[in-house]
Amino acid sequence: MIDFAKRTRVMGRSIKLGHCICNPKEPCPCDLFKRKNVCLCAGEREDDAAEDAPLTQFVENAGCASKISQEDLKKALTGLPRVFDSRVLVSADTCDDAGVFRLSDTLALVQTVDVFTPCVDDAYLFGQIAAANSVSDVYAMGGRPLTALSIVAFPIEKLSPRVMNRMLQGGIDKLREAGTVVVGGHSIKDKEIKFGFAVTGVVHPKKIITNAAARPGDALILTKPLGTGAICFAAQIGKAEPAWRAAIGRSMAALNRASAEVMIAAGVRCATDVTGFGLAGHLGEIAAQSGVTAEVWAGKIPVFGGVLDLLRKGIISGAVERNRESAARRVERESGVGEEFENLLYDPQTSGGLLMCVPEKKAAGVLAKLKARGAKRAAIIGRIVGKSEGKILLKRGSR
Repeated sequence: MIDFAKRTRVMGRSIKLGHCICNPKEPCPCDLFKRKNVCLCAGEREDDAAEDAPLTQFVENAGCASKISQEDLKKALTGLPRVFDSRVLVSADTCDDAGVFRLSDTLALVQTVDVFTPCVDDAYLFGQIAAANSVSDVYAMGGRPLTALSIVAFPIEKLSPRVMNRMLQGGIDKLREAGTVVVGGHSIKDKEIKFGFAVTGVVHPKKIITNAAARPGDALILTKPLGTGAICFAAQIGKAEPAWRAAIGRSMAALNRASAEVMIAAGVRCATDVTGFGLAGHLGEIAAQSGVTAEVWAGKIPVFGGVLDLLRKGIISGAVERNRESAARRVERESGVGEEFENLLYDPQTSGGLLMCVPEKKAAGVLAKLKARGAKRAAIIGRIVGKSEGKILLKRGSR
């Protein structure tokens, strides 16, 4: 029922000010009040608030494509104070996946946060993907995630609270699968949906896996196919097959936990996860921080069905262009390698796989164990070939 006394009090104040008190950009009465006799400022809600609306309709850029580009981010961080506390073992200085803080000689905290817009339309699945993506940074550092705090931005006045509930339930269920406990969170109103988690994990200080330890002779192993960004963008413009969308949904919701356990057991010292900056962006940081050249074999990269055709047809998101601007200076494409493969390197991944630098003599064994633990599309996609200031050579195949 409408509380007319409350409506009169609130709207009277807005009319007197000449601005809606909930949204000063709007007059009072606002367009919604004129159309539906609903005053949001008075706590009223639309009876037909959507409970099953496709979530990607509420965003401009889907998933990790919504992130600020590497280049712009580095400019924004320029000149900020550096961390000189000796307990900080890994900071933002190396553009690694998470920060690491030493508590004792045998225990360190791994801390990360990841938030992005919906990349799928189903709220529960989006929650699972957001959670899997958030804990992936801890796995990439060789850590074990323990606790998480949810972060939600949500158009509560347009969508039913039940939608937000399903997002949270999906995230909680996926984190439970990871052995991680959600201990609280924070929410704000926003026109776009955004969701993710701040995650805290633990690692032994002498067993941290970083992006700065690649060595010539290492094989590059990628544990999930590429192309989630291309298919998400194609879905937004009505050009993605249902089977493609289902395939990336399963992959994005899959934890990197088992792959990380194989990686840790093998004694891998250098790795990252492949997310919003694309393979070129994340591998480029490995190359730069380690001072090496990475060779990537186009024909060996695992790719989701439909992706290369989408790229050949020019169905390429703006996020690909942003990633190209940031990473292209490191990339050299061999003659005969199609442009679609270079665009694939820049494609922003959401909840992508781990990228490991594995000593060559261990690579075949690690790959076999990854496949046995569920990473069926894992592949050796290249190698570290020498020292440099940080380059990526995109070639047709291994020699």
